[in-house]
Amino acid sequence: MKLSLVQEMKEIDKKTVEQYGLPELLLMENAGHRVAEAMIELLGGAAGKNVCILAGTGNNGGDAMAAARHLYNMGAKVKLFLTGESEHFTASTACMYEVLRRMELEIHTLAGDRDWDRLHFTLKFTDGILDGILGTGVQGELRKTTLRVVEEINAAGKLVLSIDIPSGVEADTGRVATAAVRADRTLSLGLPKVGHLLSPGADMTGNLTVDDIGIPAALLQADTIRQALLDDELAASLLPPRKKAVHKGDCGRILVVAGSRGMTGAAALAASSALRSGAGIVVLAVPESIQTVLAMKMTEVMTQPVPETQDGIMGGEAALGCLLSLAENCDAVLIGPGLGRAAETMELVRIFAAKVNKPLIMDADAIYAFRTQPDDLGRLPQVPILTPHLGEMAGLLGVPVPELRESLLPIVREAAAEYQCVLVVKSECTLIVYPDGDAFFTTKGNPGMATAGCGDVLAGTIAGLMKQTESGLAPLLGVYLHGLAGDLAYAQQGEALIASDIRDKLPAARMMVREKQK
Repeated sequence: MKLSLVQEMKEIDKKTVEQYGLPELLLMENAGHRVAEAMIELLGGAAGKNVCILAGTGNNGGDAMAAARHLYNMGAKVKLFLTGESEHFTASTACMYEVLRRMELEIHTLAGDRDWDRLHFTLKFTDGILDGILGTGVQGELRKTTLRVVEEINAAGKLVLSIDIPSGVEADTGRVATAAVRADRTLSLGLPKVGHLLSPGADMTGNLTVDDIGIPAALLQADTIRQALLDDELAASLLPPRKKAVHKGDCGRILVVAGSRGMTGAAALAASSALRSGAGIVVLAVPESIQTVLAMKMTEVMTQPVPETQDGIMGGEAALGCLLSLAENCDAVLIGPGLGRAAETMELVRIFAAKVNKPLIMDADAIYAFRTQPDDLGRLPQVPILTPHLGEMAGLLGVPVPELRESLLPIVREAAAEYQCVLVVKSECTLIVYPDGDAFFTTKGNPGMATAGCGDVLAGTIAGLMKQTESGLAPLLGVYLHGLAGDLAYAQQGEALIASDIRDKLPAARMMVREKQK
């Protein structure tokens, strides 16, 4: 499913009216009916239920007014509160308002203290609240009246349904400038929005559902929309079936360059995750002084000692020659987990990346190696896959993490194009962006995955898939399997899960993808 930006959705709405001849009022009517159904589902029925509806002056408010009529006809007790003056209504919203006025529904405008008292009292005894205040058009701080309404809704402690996006959440970023409605459910109209997935907007959205409200499918699937959800259907299309006569070499020979003194765990997690994702052979290259430790930890992984400049630190010409030789016989290379940040190691990473002509995944310390010279990424012989968390991404770009968060998609998009790399940015909703601007947001994962080693598992998973699917698609499938495995682990371990729990659920996640292909 595509994922829209605000301007893209406006263009879709415009084309729906102008190119297809569907009246805006018809779309609003469809939206109102679907919203009413969603509210009934949230409340467990309509008859006798009290519903408080907050409506603004724009089309989001018109959708709420259309829903008010349907809820009333279904037996709900409806009270409508307007957050603006009727003279500011859009044309379609004005039509919906006039119908409600003629039906003599209870309508109040929040103008004076008595109106606010009435709202407070209504919220106290209502069964559900419908948020149709702002929709996707909000940017910046809320006006005083709107802010007060949002605070009243959140303080009421009732079930809340938001139309399109919780009021106060910026649809393109997930940013909340002052406050936002905390919804139990959000019904997105047409397409989901970026702000549904990125915090703090994601925390406000609640259970997200999407309805096309009658918009022609061609508009919702247009190639000009460069964002998409990494959902079940897409993931199932990324994993080709295995032939019966398959050989381990056909499934990928992966080189993992990782580990340093005190960081053997990262190397072990990355290498074993590559195997658990289905790779045929994994070679783990580590500093020679810790090779014995990792050989004892890992039975199925081949461990190779790499010359070191000092105890547990990889570096120097001999190490470079060793790694290039190992890479010759491999289908893909992962470098970085637990590698350490010694100067000689960082130099080794940069030189190796410039010389190795194999698909390359860079994680953790390998990303740090380019922190002072990110432009070198665009000169590498391959299109590298980088898997930074937000802190690593911010460090690479030289921007504060809060600034990165506020404009995550456009900043990452620009970086992927400038540095000619695939960026897998790990956060509450992992984002994958390609140099051509295509962006994917994962639909899997949970707060329990905020644990040490989780990133090593992801990097290993992507690496392990590089020969099993098209190498350019491995980041997508890897992120999906990693998130799904995390969800399976979370179901058993909750927030106490550890990285190895995620790794151990990779086979089950992979089997679930296979089931979706049937």
